[in-house]
Amino acid sequence: MLGDTTLQEMYEWMVTARNYEERLQEEYLEGKQPAFDISAGPIPGELHLAAGQEAAAAGVCAHLRDADTVTAPHRPHHVAIAKGVDLKRMTAEIFGRQTGLSKGKGGHMHLFDPDVNFACSGIIAEGCPPAVGAALAAKKRGEDSVAVAYLGEGAISQGGFLESLNLASVHDLPVVFVIEDNDWAISMPKDRVTDVENGAQRAGGFDLPGRRVDQDDAVAVYEAADEAVGRARDGNGPTLLEVQVHRRMGHFMGDAQGYRPDTDEEQAKQRDSITRMETTLESAGIDESTIEELRDRSHDRVEEAIEWAKDQPEPEPDEAYEDVFADPPAGWTPAPESTTAEQTGGDD
Repeated sequence: MLGDTTLQEMYEWMVTARNYEERLQEEYLEGKQPAFDISAGPIPGELHLAAGQEAAAAGVCAHLRDADTVTAPHRPHHVAIAKGVDLKRMTAEIFGRQTGLSKGKGGHMHLFDPDVNFACSGIIAEGCPPAVGAALAAKKRGEDSVAVAYLGEGAISQGGFLESLNLASVHDLPVVFVIEDNDWAISMPKDRVTDVENGAQRAGGFDLPGRRVDQDDAVAVYEAADEAVGRARDGNGPTLLEVQVHRRMGHFMGDAQGYRPDTDEEQAKQRDSITRMETTLESAGIDESTIEELRDRSHDRVEEAIEWAKDQPEPEPDEAYEDVFADPPAGWTPAPESTTAEQTGGDD
């Protein structure tokens, strides 16, 4: 049975994530209109937002500890927030600032926070092998840590995912795979890119449990994850979960969504996991003033993170050649050292 504290914590994560995505959308579109210019504005490049998918993050991460590992795909912010990633430094990373998680060099699809063992990648299903590696390491160390790998339903035929399922099953590894089914593999409906209606069926080919949660209901996800994470932590091997979520925005910011019927977008907005969670809180006897306080706190936290990030310095151009595995390209030379009056001891 979920306690009031956990319910409120999950709700706060979800509202924070929704506020965050909506505010990032506003910041991202600045300077990019009327003619969309992907390189303009305070957040250059692509941006993939997960508004409508919050339940899948909150329901699973409520069972996790800092020592547990989580990998996410290219739509990662809701998962990062639920896992406890530093919101200010994550935001600075998205804005390309020096104080970001990766000094502003990774952007929103390449977020890494070793303090809470979180990572994500823009490569489809890429997070599955590292999660399996983390689970293998935990098992060899005799620890009860678990790993969770998030992916989209469009990724369930990727080799990296299927190979990871196989290795996790063969070695009984403490890992949970979470498929977020938002109905769209970029611009293709699910039934055009995969041969199974229920992605959890993929578990059957690898002799491991598979379960689908048919609604983006955070409590239902929590209950399914309770069994899956508990099974992993107790040394009983991996589980595959699939959660039905709903994409409220395009695949990326600037996506005209010409492939998507208007009715589908409207239905996604009506199936709001946050509204459902508010009803759950009220049924649990949590009063409106407490719910409003959680909303306000989430809003303030997001605004503070965005304003802080925008005030942070941008990296110097020469920093592009730091923190890399290879030497600078042939012919590149560093900028000559300054010979200011302070350095030489003279004055003008």
